Amino acid sequence: MSHSKLLTPVGNAQLAFKNRVFMAPMTRGRSKDRIADELTATYYAQRASAGLIFSEGTQISAQAIGWTNTPGIHTSEQVAGWKKVTQAVHEAGGLIFAQLWHTGRASHPDFHNGELPVAPSAVPFNSQAFTDEGIKPSVVPRALTLDEIQATLADYETAARAAKAAGFDGVEVHGANGYLPAQFLEDGSNKRTDAYGGTIEKRARFLLEATDAAIKVFGPERVSVRLSPRIPYNDMGDSTLEQTYMFVVEALEKKKVGILHFMEPPALPEGLKLLAPEARKRFTGLFVVNVGYDQKTAEQALESGLADAVTFGSLFISNPDLPERFKVGAPLAPADQSTYYSGSEQGYIDYPALSAQM
Repeated sequence: MSHSKLLTPVGNAQLAFKNRVFMAPMTRGRSKDRIADELTATYYAQRASAGLIFSEGTQISAQAIGWTNTPGIHTSEQVAGWKKVTQAVHEAGGLIFAQLWHTGRASHPDFHNGELPVAPSAVPFNSQAFTDEGIKPSVVPRALTLDEIQATLADYETAARAAKAAGFDGVEVHGANGYLPAQFLEDGSNKRTDAYGGTIEKRARFLLEATDAAIKVFGPERVSVRLSPRIPYNDMGDSTLEQTYMFVVEALEKKKVGILHFMEPPALPEGLKLLAPEARKRFTGLFVVNVGYDQKTAEQALESGLADAVTFGSLFISNPDLPERFKVGAPLAPADQSTYYSGSEQGYIDYPALSAQM
């Protein structure tokens, strides 16, 4: 597919991406001591032909932890570990953003010496936590105080500074998948009546201030924000979904955020309205779509003007040279789901590139 728009460059004032085949952030459970290591560096460098790599969710603080064997970016050892990764990616000609992650209520007391996970509000919800001892049911979290909210926002800035020190090309604020910024944003999880709850504007405040923290460090062009309006993962829900998310999109546009990473599949069940076209109209930065795209639907999204780039998840796990495979029309290797979080090299760095198979 030589006329492929997916394989053409795209960029903004600060960044030039060699293609529009971006790699989605994916939890892989390979960081034994919460530190990215040589194995991590190999994994990301193998995938450096992506126009942009979004790292797996990376905790901004000890309080942000909510998943076993995941890396952080708040200690000097973690910064040193990520330096190996960014260096390997850059040497392979790639670009990589760190995804700043706070799991909020989607955590477990096992990660916090028996203390409750934190959230906007102490409301029960149905979900599960991936702990060191296996999957456990979620618990009712405790509500953050106003002082703790300010401290958490400061953690976002500290983590962004750590990401810069580690050599990342930018950062993504993880505002999706029912993690802390989304918990503040949606009224199913946010029952506050203070400056961070109630109206859409107040509920959006935490996410937008976390974004400001990232912008302060990297400038707007090198900041991405990930949103997932209709993904109920972690028991999420909002009573005025479209208004809530369009308010956020317009606020991010005012901040001149470089990338809006919008999670919505190419098609929804009947009766549900796609929000991506509406978001695209209101956002002039790079609009990147994700969830369930293949080469054909991704090309359609670019050709129609819906998106500037598309992120691919599982396809990048098993096809480290995905852009090359798209280019030559090579068959795509299937991913082994049983090794997604298995913790070993198998299913992580042992998927061969096309060149190795010829």
